[in-house]
Amino acid sequence: MTGRERVRRALNHEITDRIPIAMICSGINEPTRSELDEYLKETRGTSLARFLHETIDIVGVGPDYIGPDLTHGEDHWGVRRTRVKQALGEYNEICFYPLKEAGSLADLEKHRWPSPDWFDYSVIPAKIERALSKRERAVMASNGNIFESSWYMRGMDTLMMDFVLHPEIAHAIAERVTGFYLEYFDRILTAGGGEIDLVFTADDLGGQQGLLISRAMWEEFIKPYHVRLNEMIHSHNARVVYHSDGAVSEVVDGLIEMGIDVLQALQFDAAGMDDEDLKSRFGDRLCFAGGVSVQRTLPHLTPDDVRTEVKHLISTLGRGGGYVLGPSHAIQAGTPVENIMAMYDTALEFYPFA
Repeated sequence: MTGRERVRRALNHEITDRIPIAMICSGINEPTRSELDEYLKETRGTSLARFLHETIDIVGVGPDYIGPDLTHGEDHWGVRRTRVKQALGEYNEICFYPLKEAGSLADLEKHRWPSPDWFDYSVIPAKIERALSKRERAVMASNGNIFESSWYMRGMDTLMMDFVLHPEIAHAIAERVTGFYLEYFDRILTAGGGEIDLVFTADDLGGQQGLLISRAMWEEFIKPYHVRLNEMIHSHNARVVYHSDGAVSEVVDGLIEMGIDVLQALQFDAAGMDDEDLKSRFGDRLCFAGGVSVQRTLPHLTPDDVRTEVKHLISTLGRGGGYVLGPSHAIQAGTPVENIMAMYDTALEFYPFA
């Protein structure tokens, strides 16, 4: 099968030739990425870029930014980030929240809100053609993160206080963010001419032990906005991939009601997250992606442990289709390259359903 056929069949809950593999909301952080590239050149005579191109079944496309000039580290929302050194690598961290001090609806109006006109969608057909020219894969657009885009501008602590003290501000921000994404993705999907299979959306709803906010707050401040976005995406016959880290089992039924097709990340190291439970309760209505632990298994255990985990996830989540395997998030600096390759090799070789 081609990568696109493999993904489409899996998301239709059909058996494939092997498990689909993707790096959704993921990547390999430096210096591990360079170490893996050297490892592949020395042991397999190939580069990491070539290996991933031949292995990964989903490719991303998007428009080009043509809007106003942005300052160093600034995004189109006005959020600024800076590189912060960690023990083994560097990460982009927010250093400026443009709506942090807004005290009223009038203050929100003073912000320079982004416009969908700041992007060139005419480039998308050519990007899709290039992406599929050497290997046909499923095509995905991203990134519709309504709660996250809101708190990136407001600050998570301030937005959560808004939920209680200033709900009108929280709703006003979410309305502006949702309005942008509705137009932005509508233009992307229209330009894609039916060739875009998936749209990546996100909102980290969970921490290690449970939801970051109550379910009632999620129902009021987040869910309705994603319902609108998901309905628009589905009108273009594309599927919705929804990413959330953490312990989110409490709201999986609500996420299905919200209109998601694929739940991604699957942080099984978090409380209450269990692959067999999710599959048995929701597998007839929901697909899954991710799952291989970047918190415990990949960085800290052995290649044999990685192989065992990958086989278990394929056997449970992949039963009857409905699963795309990948890491649960970015593969962190310091992860042994042998463990990363054990994940890929096992996924390429182990498929008990064919």
